[in-house]
Amino acid sequence: KWIQLPEGSTGNGIRFNQAGDMFVADYTGHNILKIDPKTKEVSVFAHEPRMHQPNDIAIGPDGTLYASDPDWKNKDGALWRISDEGTVTLLADDKGTTNGIEVSPDGKTLYVAESRQHRVLAYDLSAEGIANERVIIEFEDHNLDGMRCDVDGNLYITRHGAGLVLKLSPTGEVLRSIKL
Repeated sequence: KWIQLPEGSTGNGIRFNQAGDMFVADYTGHNILKIDPKTKEVSVFAHEPRMHQPNDIAIGPDGTLYASDPDWKNKDGALWRISDEGTVTLLADDKGTTNGIEVSPDGKTLYVAESRQHRVLAYDLSAEGIANERVIIEFEDHNLDGMRCDVDGNLYITRHGAGLVLKLSPTGEVLRSIKL
């Protein structure tokens, strides 16, 4: 065991910022935890009791965190922005079952996988929030889960029910399908 989370916390998505700090989505505690890998000190970086269960985290080039927040029971979810000081702002609360989340390398686009709706959304990012929602790809079946971008802005998306990882262009064109 490398580290023990505080009692009552359950970790899910994990990301590291440019400084090497580790952030963990704590879905039972409604927190984003921050862990110093050198000292193993765990602190609550952000807490938001209105969160259903923060699931995955993305970090923009400016250090801003974004969290998906699915409500599995009601098949919907929310999106949150967390400033580098830990201030939490609701971006949207009327989404599908938000799960995987990622920011493009240039920091201009936020991608969100709606797991049970089988689609990936893209938003324009700005200091004011998100705008210009668009569906970049949609599937007939199999839930979506985590996703990441490569340095060229291509997305890697898990379709866990299908046993696949897809490589997509930033516009949603399937470039490669990797069977697991």
